[in-house]
Amino acid sequence: MTTLAQQLLRRKPIGRGTGDSPLHRTIGLFPLMAIGISCTIGTGIFFIMSQAVPLAGPAVVWSFVIAGAVAGLTALCYAELAGAVPVSGSTYSYAYATMGEGTAMVVGACLLLEYAVSAGAVAVGWSQYLNELLQNVFGIRLPEALINAPEEGGLVNLPAVILVALCAILLIRGTKESVVTNAVMVCIKIGVLLFFIALGVTGWNSDHFADFAPYGIGGVAAGAGVIFFSFIGLDAVSTAGEEAKNPKRNLPLAILLALVVVIALYIGVALVAIGAQPAGQFEGQEAGLAAILAQVVGSSWPATVLAVGAVISIFSVTLVTLYGQTRILFAMSRDGMIPKIFAKVNERTRTPVHNTLIVSGVVAVLAGVIPITFLAEMTSIGTLAAFLVVSVGLIILRRREPDLERGFKVPLYPITPLLSIAGCIWIITQLRPITIIVFVIWVAAFLAFYYFYGRRRSALEPGNAPLSADVPFTTTVRVEGDRR
Repeated sequence: MTTLAQQLLRRKPIGRGTGDSPLHRTIGLFPLMAIGISCTIGTGIFFIMSQAVPLAGPAVVWSFVIAGAVAGLTALCYAELAGAVPVSGSTYSYAYATMGEGTAMVVGACLLLEYAVSAGAVAVGWSQYLNELLQNVFGIRLPEALINAPEEGGLVNLPAVILVALCAILLIRGTKESVVTNAVMVCIKIGVLLFFIALGVTGWNSDHFADFAPYGIGGVAAGAGVIFFSFIGLDAVSTAGEEAKNPKRNLPLAILLALVVVIALYIGVALVAIGAQPAGQFEGQEAGLAAILAQVVGSSWPATVLAVGAVISIFSVTLVTLYGQTRILFAMSRDGMIPKIFAKVNERTRTPVHNTLIVSGVVAVLAGVIPITFLAEMTSIGTLAAFLVVSVGLIILRRREPDLERGFKVPLYPITPLLSIAGCIWIITQLRPITIIVFVIWVAAFLAFYYFYGRRRSALEPGNAPLSADVPFTTTVRVEGDRR
């Protein structure tokens, strides 16, 4: 009989191919890149300047560069692992292949916070921007009782629930339809940010950069800490491991291209925003980029354009985070860690319909009745913990599988993953103690579920069949200790 220690440390062999997966490879390079851009560029860039500029001054431009560099280090690690282990499950699958079943379950808990909880958080924000858009265009304002959670004086956040339902319908119809819709929305949101840059640069004033770093390097670092969370989402590309065409090439390339696009857009927006408005006017500025354009143009119509951009942006973020969560749960279910219903795939649409309905139902409840502040805090720590595991996993895989075929290798190894680890730890230490405590409790509860359910049903448990008619297993299962 396998001991608990052996169960926690056993590793799933790396899949050498996923030709028997029930998921179809329908996602090309551009749609993959759009997944990363979509999940990264949410509402943060529309309003983050009002939080970051008071900390860093005009040097907030360097804050964006630093935050992008830290996020980029992790993105490079994801790019290598995505090309080496091209399966669904993202960080969960990487942890399972490098550090063992116990660590994989901890990562599974983190990813539930990163994807499911963040989907709820951004859906809550969608109702606010939708309300603003309806008021600006049609003069209609939704009742407060239907756009706020009970703790905020409302009954239910109905627009947030409707948004989740619309995304679920798209995902159930098919992966191809979902990624095409997302790609269109990404083009629109990029267009809106380019619209800001093109219009905002007409109000450029070089004098706004005169006192460039009034708060020194400490202010630049503080600004980078706030901005970092605007770069989260690039890892969403890795959840499409079993639906990507030519995954060893396209997964790493999509992550890297998405990173370049996001960094370029963010720095462009930051430069134009500072050039168009003095640094002292950013603090407390609720309308963000819209207010800057209103000053430059002398009219309120740009606010409507940016509101459209925010509404579309949040829709695409919700769509991608729901997609990512269902594929992570698909991988965990196939491995026996959670009930098999999450791995059942509809024969016609080739999508995990039951999985999508369950995830969407839970997210709709979160979005409908829980305040956004709590959801956002838990998303942050779950994401950082997952990032940390990826960087550690890359180092382990390099040592354990030096001859493994990789579509991409991180430059300056091992400096790159070590810097990524250091950056993640630093940002985690900046979080509120209560957030860390709740996170520890959540992970402990997830491990308790593993103890009573997952470890005995694992596909790696001797006597358990790794294959079934409706849940194909994409790798040959060996008990830890065998050499590949």
